[in-house]
Amino acid sequence: MTATDQAASSSLTGAGVVSVCALLFTVASFWWLNARQGRLKTWEPHAFAAIIHSSTARLRLPLVLHNTGPKPIVVQDLILTFPDEPASHLPLLWVSSPSRLQPGPDEDAKLPAGFVVPGREAQQLFVEFEAPFSGFLPEARDFKVQLQARVGHRKGWRRLLTFTLRAANITDPDRYTVYNNAPVELTKEDQKRADAALRELLEEQGGDSASGGGRQRHSSESDADGDGDGGTSS
Repeated sequence: MTATDQAASSSLTGAGVVSVCALLFTVASFWWLNARQGRLKTWEPHAFAAIIHSSTARLRLPLVLHNTGPKPIVVQDLILTFPDEPASHLPLLWVSSPSRLQPGPDEDAKLPAGFVVPGREAQQLFVEFEAPFSGFLPEARDFKVQLQARVGHRKGWRRLLTFTLRAANITDPDRYTVYNNAPVELTKEDQKRADAALRELLEEQGGDSASGGGRQRHSSESDADGDGDGGTSS
């Protein structure tokens, strides 16, 4: 083979490599931009609404859900659990989708229903959770709370967010109103009010917490595939 033939063969081989790389880049770019399944992300709420009495507990959260990928994500269900509390305590179930954070008689509350978060978009919503009294411990302290979601493209419950619920800020548990969830220092008077009100609820409850009824949606820990706080994996 002459030097000219060798140079031509080497040139053809180089052109083939470039063509294959260009094709792979095009396919990968198309997948990344149009076909990739993203993650559902959310963030710790700065405020919440709550009411707690002897028969039930309600908690309303303002949530922002962000879909990091181009494909839409269908959210089928949401649930709140207390991973550090005894397993006998019921989770808080999604019971309505109100139109605002502050509860009121004139608000438009909708029954829970699946919804879609479009690709690369964020969606704000208010979610109201409820459970029998045994599902929410009436103590003036911080709770580790886990928000889980059931999404259309995965099986089972997926861990979406773990955050601190500052129940010590609930100074008037019989009144359904908004509280700050920021780590602020309460005055001694506010702390005493919260402790006294929640202690009164405990006395009313007595020993009946073990017989709390209500529907349950069993949740499970996410698969050991990299799911963590701040989003469901693809």
